[in-house]
Amino acid sequence: MNSLKYRAYQPLSMVLKCVMLSFFLGLAQNSFALFPQQDADGRTLPSLAPMLKTVNPAVVNISTYTTRSVQQNPLLNDPFFRRFFNVPDQQMRPQQQRRTQSAGSGVIIDAKAGTVLTNHHVINGADEITVALEDGRSYTATLIGSDPDVDIAVLKIDAKDLHSVKLANSENLEVGDYVVAIGNPFGLGQTVTTGIVSALGRTGLGIEGYENFIQTDASINPGNSGGALVNLHGELVGVNTAILAPAGGNVGIGFAIPINMAKVSIDQILEHGEVKRGQLGVVIQDLSPELADAFKLPKHQRGAVIAEVQDKSAAADADIKPGDLVVAIDGKDVHSSAQLRNAVGLRRVGDKVAVTVVRDGKTKVLHARLREASTLKTAVNLPDNDVSDLLKGLVLRDSSDGRGVLVAEVKQNAEASSNLQAGDVIVSANQRRVRDVKELSEVLAASNGGLLLRVLRGQMALWVVLQP
Repeated sequence: MNSLKYRAYQPLSMVLKCVMLSFFLGLAQNSFALFPQQDADGRTLPSLAPMLKTVNPAVVNISTYTTRSVQQNPLLNDPFFRRFFNVPDQQMRPQQQRRTQSAGSGVIIDAKAGTVLTNHHVINGADEITVALEDGRSYTATLIGSDPDVDIAVLKIDAKDLHSVKLANSENLEVGDYVVAIGNPFGLGQTVTTGIVSALGRTGLGIEGYENFIQTDASINPGNSGGALVNLHGELVGVNTAILAPAGGNVGIGFAIPINMAKVSIDQILEHGEVKRGQLGVVIQDLSPELADAFKLPKHQRGAVIAEVQDKSAAADADIKPGDLVVAIDGKDVHSSAQLRNAVGLRRVGDKVAVTVVRDGKTKVLHARLREASTLKTAVNLPDNDVSDLLKGLVLRDSSDGRGVLVAEVKQNAEASSNLQAGDVIVSANQRRVRDVKELSEVLAASNGGLLLRVLRGQMALWVVLQP
């Protein structure tokens, strides 16, 4: 039996090796640009070297220099302290300046114009930016503009005989595709690592304002930020930007900004020197199981719930209403509030979008023309709680401006304290508008089960489900 197990294991291992070798040999036969047919001894071996010879000259090392003030002991500024310890005024030195240096990576996307793409956090706050090429040349770069929300910056260098990398269509990426990361990890100089696309559409990491990351197991380390993530054709599919590193180094989970997402910012920066985002003018939140039940939606339904619509906004003009569930933008499915935010926020002011919503069980397609970004904030996702006695333990009053019911106080034993807080204003209950405590009481009296509240909290709005 032991012998049988061993024999069953060995062929599987050999089969996997043969499959992998056949894959690389097949690529070698079909793509002279990527893999050489034979080595010096006539053996057929796969290699990325031919592709890298065309891409590496387009990947640059970026050094930034920042001058920071060094604070002296504040006690030296106190005359009493100086007299007490007999510190002469001559020892009072002016505030010193310290020059610091940091390293990152970048990629040339336009050889003729000398345009270099990198991360915003690589050059943020820098007094001087130096771009070093693979051939040893070094140039002082000019910052054209940046987009902190996407973590993209565009630089320009005045140089000749540059090489650029071709931009791919990152929408064509699939999990399992081979990718190559090129950059300047730990300031060592240009380094190449390989891996696969581990996942797509990573959001909710809290790294950037707009997130739609490519996840890869290609080794990415500090200093790789701003470097190139390319496919096996040597085309730029992403910009390396972050790592998940509990121990401070690579653990096989790195993130890159898809080039299609970056290109939206790049085009505007090159055209205007800044990015002007279009907005619907709504507050949104994820569709939780409790909200789905409250809105009488299928439990498997996905989308982003509209919690508030700003007056005179693109959404208001398009007849989008609080309680609408957005399920698609321009025909592309929307599964979460993060996806909706990305789909809209990466478009320009004036762009038209088709917004597919579910309202009262019916699907509608509404058309909106995006406007300047508003001051409304995205609603928070509330934790799931078993709420009993509904509003027991809350002190409710009519709001002074007549908008609704003010939560004046949340007592320590209040079951709703997980979902409501002092200062909240309840403006609807079970999708009925409530302007005062009396109207809220009428809804409570007619309620046989849970309570669906729309709440204003500061500059944001959100839906809250209270269950008995």
